[in-house]
Amino acid sequence: MDDLDRQILDILRRDSRTPYTEIADEVGTSEGTVRNRVERMLDDDVIERFTISTRTGNVQAMLEISVAVDVDTKGVSERMAEWDEVDFVWMVSGEQDVVLVVDAADTRGVNDLITKARDQEEVVSTKTRLILDEELG
Repeated sequence: MDDLDRQILDILRRDSRTPYTEIADEVGTSEGTVRNRVERMLDDDVIERFTISTRTGNVQAMLEISVAVDVDTKGVSERMAEWDEVDFVWMVSGEQDVVLVVDAADTRGVNDLITKARDQEEVVSTKTRLILDEELG
């Protein structure tokens, strides 16, 4: 990955629907070069997926989850990623092992998800943070 790839990724992070022609103008190259680079980054798994950010009026939160030391964190993360309200699952370092970014209809939905997480036998503890606002870079 070089500087041009990083510039293209920065633009796509802000808006993954940005047309290749606009990206090309912004980074000073051709549309074909942008297209080829994006396709290569997709093939090389540098870009895993394109996603959207929504303003649903729902309650968004981060559930920070600690699991037992002898637990396969990846397996727990993959299972939790299947839950309807979960937008992202991050395996992290630090006090917690897994962070779920969730989008629930209301605080009851967040609380239900906390209970669901705590009901998992591998889960030792949880910590929840409500997301108040989001700024896209």
